[in-house]
Amino acid sequence: MGQCPCFGSAERERLAEADRRESQDARAKAAEAAQRSFCSDPQNITRPTWRATEEYDKSAAGRAAKAQMKAMKESKTSNQGEPVLKWQMGS
Repeated sequence: MGQCPCFGSAERERLAEADRRESQDARAKAAEAAQRSFCSDPQNITRPTWRATEEYDKSAAGRAAKAQMKAMKESKTSNQGEPVLKWQMGS
């Protein structure tokens, strides 16, 4: 038994409109959250977010950079022009 395609179209349109409203609300909330977290500080554009900073600090590159900065601060000759940490291929 087939149904006439015109029956139920109002329900489909109502559901589609509800979905559109929900997705529009979700986009608005996401934009508002992004605005709050990124633009509350005008200098934040050039600085990484705290989450990205945490991830970098935990990475090998972040730990190496931190160790190099610490060694530079503790070094008696502060400006030799050569990196404190050296990497040599094959060692």
